Amino acid sequence: MKESNVLPSRLHHSAYPSKDLEATRHFYEDLLGLPLIATWCERDVIFGREREYCHVFFGIADGGALAFFQFADEESEREFVPDIPKTPFLHLALKTDRGTQEAAWQRLLDAGYQEPRVFALDHGYCRSIYAEDPNGMLVEFTVDADNADEIAITQLKQAHTELKRWLAGDRTSNNTYAHR
Repeated sequence: MKESNVLPSRLHHSAYPSKDLEATRHFYEDLLGLPLIATWCERDVIFGREREYCHVFFGIADGGALAFFQFADEESEREFVPDIPKTPFLHLALKTDRGTQEAAWQRLLDAGYQEPRVFALDHGYCRSIYAEDPNGMLVEFTVDADNADEIAITQLKQAHTELKRWLAGDRTSNNTYAHR
């Protein structure tokens, strides 16, 4: 078999468990604006026994999707639905434009979301809004800085050396774009 250096073309989907698909649908479709594009009601043998579950997909512009599963029985739910740690460092980030980000932000605020369930950060290389979904997962809508292409070129050139520097113990910040 010949080796290939071709990267995957895009993310097909990223899947997460849900205890309440209607609350999940409302959040992703009504508040964030991602359309519900497929609902699969399924029955499969998974880890030695038959499981019934519903699998929904919310579309993103590149053709990929966010997917969520809800199990029909409590035993499967206990087995497969973990408690999500409360940390901003475990999240899903979606690239968007400024208008889409602002519209999602306003819908979240209008729906009663407040800190810490929704917040904004300017990283310098991008500006992000974060919101906690009904499953406890943090979702980020990010807008790249106007000079994102220039920043990406710089980062690509120094990615390996900066990682080696960090791993060697030099913790000096290299984010000269952040507004701190």
